[in-house]
Amino acid sequence: MNNNYTNTPVADKPRVSGSFIPRALTREDEIRQQVTEYHSKHPEVWDLFCEFTFQMIGKGYAHYSVNAIFERIRWEMDAGGDGIHTFKLNNNYRAFYARRFMRAYPKHDGFFRTREQLSKKQFATRLPEITPTHYQEEGRA
Repeated sequence: MNNNYTNTPVADKPRVSGSFIPRALTREDEIRQQVTEYHSKHPEVWDLFCEFTFQMIGKGYAHYSVNAIFERIRWEMDAGGDGIHTFKLNNNYRAFYARRFMRAYPKHDGFFRTREQLSKKQFATRLPEITPTHYQEEGRA
């Protein structure tokens, strides 16, 4: 069921008093599942994220860009790579890593400026995450 004005997922009202009907799967839930899976496969990303963030905190920054941290991770992973395998880090994960850092280190809450996650108000796409193989199949590798 949709809210007609915002295309926001809305759970149906319970048919029986006191019963619970779970809400619809949102795009936020879907991305969270993807980032959790990615994080378990690539713990080095979290290590680099924390290392580079603490470097900027140590330089006296009160706020910094999660985008810059992600681009530095990409640079370090690619520059230190073997030149054959390409490192992929989905931009959709930025907000999740920023929020995770601030939860893990409450003293630095607010270091990354975050906005309301609009994905909370969107239905899940139920599409597989795009990987480098999708581009190879299209002949753009």
